[in-house]
Amino acid sequence: MPAVVKSLFAAGAALLITFAARADVTLMAARLGAQDVAALAKFYQAAFALKEVNRLEFRGQLEMMLNFGASVDAAKANPNAQVVIMHRESDAIADPVPHLIFNVTDMSATVAAIRAAGGKVDGEPRPFGNSGMVIGLATDPAGNRLELIQQPKH
Repeated sequence: MPAVVKSLFAAGAALLITFAARADVTLMAARLGAQDVAALAKFYQAAFALKEVNRLEFRGQLEMMLNFGASVDAAKANPNAQVVIMHRESDAIADPVPHLIFNVTDMSATVAAIRAAGGKVDGEPRPFGNSGMVIGLATDPAGNRLELIQQPKH
């Protein structure tokens, strides 16, 4: 078998293995940091109705896991990705790229809930081009950035 054919066959096999290995990969959680983990968890509970599904403490550092659900039991049973809040030394973060992105059905109500829970809305939500989507940006009390997306209404 010519070397070129062997190389192509090996490259194809490597790609198949790579894609097959990723077939069972799902997002488990998104992690945020805060100096006061419990206080930030209360913000997410108030602003987004997340429920606490687990809590760990290791070497005096608290980590809390939150998820969506009508009750704590429903949130614990929810297989979707969780929001995990862990301790960090400072809430002074400058990088605007890392953030959570939420789908919302009522932008105005979500913005009001964020403000009422102690978050800051970064400008008023606005249409995203001609897509029909409305985009909002906010910051939680620990400085973590949030993006809110309201899909077009059909």
